[in-house]
This record gives sequence, structure tokens and C-alpha cells, in this order.
Amino acid sequence: MTVTSSSASSSRSSTSARSKARRRALEILFEAEQRGATPMDVLRLRREKGDLVVNDYVVAILDGVARHQEDIDELLSTYARGWTLERMPRVDVMALRIGAWELLHNDEVPDAVALSEAVSLVRQLSTDESPKFVHGLLGRLEKLKPTLG
Repeated sequence: MTVTSSSASSSRSSTSARSKARRRALEILFEAEQRGATPMDVLRLRREKGDLVVNDYVVAILDGVARHQEDIDELLSTYARGWTLERMPRVDVMALRIGAWELLHNDEVPDAVALSEAVSLVRQLSTDESPKFVHGLLGRLEKLKPTLG
């Protein structure tokens, strides 16, 4: 089967939109933690202050991470060898929460994409060591996924 340029372009823009949504969700999760607010409250405030247009996938991520955060954090704490969530860079924690939610609770996202996107976020926004750490931790969760559900 041959992929036409319009479907290839559509696929790229869809991926790009999702990548942007993940980054926006990470920013909102980070801000919410810093302010001691819920992510949905931060989103609402951002929308009220300006003409912020939010991709539906941002809302899905925020909702999914919020609904599963306790379980996700427990898994991250359990499988982060030698690290507590408190010691991790906060950007890494937010990227890990998004990646873990996509990996474990969002069947629309292939596991490899969830891993790659989380690594990409920390590569852009965090420390030099973060990509390897995030890849390793989410990779462990991916291998354990059949036993976690």
C-alpha cells in the first residue's frame, strides 16, 4: 500500500498536535504542582486569562493523569531504582506521569510512542541525564505492563 502525501501530511500534523498537547499538559501539570492547585483549575485559569485554545488531547492527558496519579506514582516510586519522586526533577516526574498514563491507560497510543514522547519532553526541558532515566523507568513499566493490569 502506498501512502499518499496528504495522508502522510495528516499523520505528521496529528503527531505534531499530540506532541504539542503533551508539552502543554506537562506545563500545566508542573504549574499546578507549584501552585498547589488541580491541573483542571490551572487550565481553567489559563483559558480565562487569554484566548488559549487547548487541544482535546491536553484535557484527556490531564484528566487521565489526575484519575490515575496515585497508582502511577506508586509504580514510579516502586520501579525507580534508588530514586524517590521527591528527589526527581519535577519536569521528569510530570513527563513520567504522562508517559505512564499513555503506556498503561491509553490504548490509542502505541507503547513505543508513549516512551519516545516522554523521553523527547525531558530531552527538551530537563537535565542531560533525564532522557536515559525516563527511558529506563518507562521501559521497565512497559515490560511489566502485562502483569500490572
